[in-house]
Amino acid sequence: MTTPCCVHVENIAVLEDEICLSTPHPTPSTSLSDAEEEFTIVPATPKPSPSTSLSDAEAELTIVPATQPSPSTSLSDAEAELTIVPATQPSPSTSLSDAEAELTTVPATPKPSPSTSLSDAEAELTIAAAQPSVLTTLKDGEVELRIGDSETSAEKPLTIHDMFMLSLERYGDQPALSLKVERKWTDVDYREYYLICRQAARSFLKLGLQRFHGVCILGYNSPEWFIANIGAILAGGCAVGIYTTNSAEACQYVAEHCEANIIVVENKRQLHKILQVEDQLPHLKAIIYYRGEVKEKRSNLYTWAEFLLLGRDEPEEPLDAIISSQKPNQCCTLIYTSGTTGQPKGVMLSHDNITWTALSISRHANLKEPPQAQEVVVSYLPLSHIAAQMIDIWIIMKVGGKTCFAQPDALKGSLVNTMKEVNPTAFMGVPRVWEKMQEKMRNVGEQSPMILRRVAAWAKRVGLEANLTRMNPNGEAGRKPISFHLAKFLVFKKIRKALGLERSRLCFTSAAPISKDTLEFFLSLNIPLYEIYGMSESTGPHTVSLPGIFKLTSCGKEIPGCKTKLHNPDENGIGEICLWGRHVFMGYLNMPEKTEETLDAEGWLHSGDLGKHDNDGFIYITGRIKEMIITAGGENVPPVPIEDAVKEALPLISNAMLVGDNRKFLSLLITLKTQVNTETGDPEDELTPEALEICRKLGSNATRVSQIIGGRDKFIHDAITVGIKQVNEKATSNAQKVQRWVILAEDFSISRGELGPTMKLKRSVVLENYKDLIDKLYLEP
Repeated sequence: MTTPCCVHVENIAVLEDEICLSTPHPTPSTSLSDAEEEFTIVPATPKPSPSTSLSDAEAELTIVPATQPSPSTSLSDAEAELTIVPATQPSPSTSLSDAEAELTTVPATPKPSPSTSLSDAEAELTIAAAQPSVLTTLKDGEVELRIGDSETSAEKPLTIHDMFMLSLERYGDQPALSLKVERKWTDVDYREYYLICRQAARSFLKLGLQRFHGVCILGYNSPEWFIANIGAILAGGCAVGIYTTNSAEACQYVAEHCEANIIVVENKRQLHKILQVEDQLPHLKAIIYYRGEVKEKRSNLYTWAEFLLLGRDEPEEPLDAIISSQKPNQCCTLIYTSGTTGQPKGVMLSHDNITWTALSISRHANLKEPPQAQEVVVSYLPLSHIAAQMIDIWIIMKVGGKTCFAQPDALKGSLVNTMKEVNPTAFMGVPRVWEKMQEKMRNVGEQSPMILRRVAAWAKRVGLEANLTRMNPNGEAGRKPISFHLAKFLVFKKIRKALGLERSRLCFTSAAPISKDTLEFFLSLNIPLYEIYGMSESTGPHTVSLPGIFKLTSCGKEIPGCKTKLHNPDENGIGEICLWGRHVFMGYLNMPEKTEETLDAEGWLHSGDLGKHDNDGFIYITGRIKEMIITAGGENVPPVPIEDAVKEALPLISNAMLVGDNRKFLSLLITLKTQVNTETGDPEDELTPEALEICRKLGSNATRVSQIIGGRDKFIHDAITVGIKQVNEKATSNAQKVQRWVILAEDFSISRGELGPTMKLKRSVVLENYKDLIDKLYLEP
């Protein structure tokens, strides 16, 4: 995405559920070898015959009596938001041991029907042809799993339902979800969680959800988001998150591309977007509205209560049949990229992608499990993003943790209050969240009495030195001076308490580059920020920093079971980072060319990121191939290091973007730190308190950007000139020096498309938005 007294994070645009698994034995007429019997699953509910078409099979699974809810069971909308309607209890014949037995026999690759009569040669050819590839772009396609030899990479493949059942057995009475209602936190345990997800799945089937069709979810983080997401997967659909900041047209593109049968929306604002484009969604069958009142009555519009009631009395068998037919190597989730380079792509993630990644990262990070302890996280980052989904839903489910939901206005100031109330054991923030905290803390610190400023400055020096020493392989690992313990008692513990991070052993940053200045700031307060590197196409994490695996500016090492190679490294050892492992995605939905550009013949995922290894195996990201600036003289210039250096030298700057592709020299677009509109998330003209303080120190009386741009403020102009000159002095060549710069009238924003939902800079949009201004920079003087 303050001081010991208080923290107020400024508004940042939204970075913004027992089943009958008894397995019948093969009939006497079925001919199987002993070996085949050991590895063949016979589903609890007979599957359609091979001659049955997909639509016929779906019909067999989904046609159920259309029993209407009894009027006496009607719930008000308000009750629906706060009440978990109990689902139909599983069949008495169900046992978790039965479920576990079935979990161990899910094959990654489907075999020919035992009843098929083939010659040996024909059988070999048929089996070879049936072997799936490591990639597919078909929604109902299957892939070969990248199962390796190591303990982690060779783990048994699981479906989402398999993983949920194991968690249900181990942690059934533990709280899974927690929501604050009328100043009181209310918990839902894993047993209730599972049952309500099954009920939602039956409701989806009643509404006509087809296999591998999308269920789009458009809203802020909530139990309903989680339940709709998991219910969609259990019912055989694909869960698809849509960013709440998307326009109606962008929502239409995603919903049409994934052939969504159902769209779940949070409120009137999101509902209005869907109603605008409803006539352009031929696959849409129902819209579900889960917060507030619905004045408009439509035959396909349901409140959350009405939706749940649809599945309450539905039989379990159709859902059980679908669950038993699911395979770990099939798609269950689509993550749509933010479209920084063209239309968003639907990243197809399999059951195994998610369940295996959750297993690997939870082991690697040594996450605790009940009854020893319970991990607690706060859900506030957009669930349309893979990072939030993996942490808030899947990793937490894997270890029996608890997810606490922040208020919708979390990024307008309430997040810190939620943090202090629930005291998470781990916290994930995108760089902009950490930067806003840093700015606020510095601003309040500047206004503190002199004695407190001196104590804080001393503590930060001690903290940074001690933590840097611990990172040094030649340092005295594990030993800290007495001064560090004193600083911890006087300063660090109070700051952690003020931030709600008292119990947080792990503070992560991901989704975009973070500056060294911000990393050092928090490290000096004894809050190391552990960088995670990955992408939607790698189901989130590929490398991670952790206690004992930490170097400043590095994103750590690979999670167990994953591999990295550098493609076409240069003389400095910098090449394209390529990823391999069971976390690598299936392909882009219906985009074979884009998929083959990203996944090579050996199954390596080409990230498009540039990076290098050090001698200890740590990975450093140096830039992106598509961001590389090639000057008219043919020199390759990575923009991020220069941009970061300028921002570090000039703390008045909010964003800096280097330009100069096919130009004679480099120029810089600069934005200043300004207030943000709490309603729209758009930047305003007024400078932030921190920026005002910097201006005063420079001799400027400016309070607005409009008073500075165009050279109107000599003090600011001169300060920026000096700062850029200092950065240029460290440049490796003249071609990497900034020759001209300009201050923009407004900071970059999501609403104008210049920033993605996680505040990642969209360079192509900025170039288009400021084309004329950039051209002027290159006119001869």
